[in-house]
Amino acid sequence: MQNELVLTTDGSHTLRSQQFGVEFHSVHGAVQESTHVFIHSGLKPMLESGSKCIHILEMGLGTGLNALLVRQIAQQRPEVEFIYTTYEQFPISPVVVAALNYPAQLGMAAKDFHDLHDCGWEERLQLDANFSLHKRRADYLNDTDRPYTPGEIDLLFYDAFAPSSQPEFWEPEGLAVSFEALRSGGSLVTYCAKGQFKRNLRTVGFKVVPLPGPPGKREMTKGVVV
Repeated sequence: MQNELVLTTDGSHTLRSQQFGVEFHSVHGAVQESTHVFIHSGLKPMLESGSKCIHILEMGLGTGLNALLVRQIAQQRPEVEFIYTTYEQFPISPVVVAALNYPAQLGMAAKDFHDLHDCGWEERLQLDANFSLHKRRADYLNDTDRPYTPGEIDLLFYDAFAPSSQPEFWEPEGLAVSFEALRSGGSLVTYCAKGQFKRNLRTVGFKVVPLPGPPGKREMTKGVVV
């Protein structure tokens, strides 16, 4: 099922999922939202703490924007190792990848973006000296052969579609998968700030930290394993 290309307010593209009937990112700005939620609120604090090796787990590769933003930082921070693991059951087509304008928006080479989609699945690939990628084509919630060890993940990008579209990801049973993946002190970051979701995070053991949201959204959420 084809996804529709959408131009967001900050000039970057997103996609509208024909399967779920929602956009992959905020229409107020795809790059703006991903940078605020996942980079500034998630990755940046870890870099500022002095971490020299950061293992990121993303529960849905989607357009590849989050992975591209991390790869950009990896190119700027050669002293830090970035280990990126991501799931995706429904990869977007090469035609759609070619239409997305993220490299131009970020001032990066198109190859840096296309590599993320063109490289193989089910193995860890070293795309840069300090950036590796492992793409797993499987069900994030029910995978029985995970490409990481429980308690190994430093940072989890929780970027599922909204609870109204994919409720299973926002319930305690689904969130427990993420809690088990993270190390003590590790964190989950997401654009979602619904009250029931935050209660569910607390139910499985997370400390909930509300944070200011990106433009167009009052609040976002960080869940910390303490």
